[in-house]
Amino acid sequence: SVDMSLVVVVHGGGASSISKDRKERVRQGVSKAATVGYNILKQGGSAVDAVEGAVVTLEDDPEFNAGCGSVLNANGEVEMDASIMNGKDLSAGAVSAVRCIANPIKLARLVMEKTPHCFLTDQGAAKFAATMGIPEIPGEQLVTEKSKKHLEKDKNEKGAQKAECQKNLGTVGAVALDCKGNVAYATSTGGITNKMVGRVGDTPCIAGSGGYADNAIGAISTTGHGESILKVNLARLTLFHLEQGKSLEEAANLSLDYMKSRLKGLGGLILINKTGDWVVKWTSASMPWAAAKDDKLHSGLDVDETTITDLP
Repeated sequence: SVDMSLVVVVHGGGASSISKDRKERVRQGVSKAATVGYNILKQGGSAVDAVEGAVVTLEDDPEFNAGCGSVLNANGEVEMDASIMNGKDLSAGAVSAVRCIANPIKLARLVMEKTPHCFLTDQGAAKFAATMGIPEIPGEQLVTEKSKKHLEKDKNEKGAQKAECQKNLGTVGAVALDCKGNVAYATSTGGITNKMVGRVGDTPCIAGSGGYADNAIGAISTTGHGESILKVNLARLTLFHLEQGKSLEEAANLSLDYMKSRLKGLGGLILINKTGDWVVKWTSASMPWAAAKDDKLHSGLDVDETTITDLP
């Protein structure tokens, strides 16, 4: 039916502490991304189009740990991961350890639609990007001063492993429901500051960690401590609770609480069901998010703090 409620929800990663002026830029960033995704849906675009559009917007915004602005690995370089999934037929595409391209999410979508595979990595992904005509850009174009500072700080902190679960919770993601009742998710990240070269987190793992989409249940994108998310299969675990008849709120709380109690892992998620109800939840200090539905834009960053405005 055409009167399905269109919805897009985005997150800009979890965070331990965000300065006042950065809070404003981050809120604007997620609000813009949700609006971009929502407009795609209103023009008849698919859920896949909408989540890709929203995530591209966040990759292009240097405030977020994805695309330009990604954190640096131990070698001082940007290595990015991304994935996308279509709830209609469970088709999925992912890339990991990609360098020198502006929008890894676009490459993930091409893996989904132009190859028989789900997941390409490193040099194979680079070769495929070139074949598909995705322009290579100098790696330095993705590096910001802020990322350089973070790497310096991390390298100088002794015993930083203990704090690792608490910081660097940066991933961007989106979920959407379109007019045909299809859901999708997309997610993209630069990973963890000072990570080992070749480290892969939860973001490209469509095995139900970084995200999942199934028309029969809903769609989810996760963020937080990647290793913890992988171990509990956070995305699929949350959808499992939803399938069992739990509410969106309960499903989100159950899976996040499990990850926290079992592994001390902090994280967050955005979740929609097949009828377009949505929820955002996190256990990290804050998580920038925005949701667009019924021509209204909802956004927030800290617990119990939501702003609602009318979309043009």
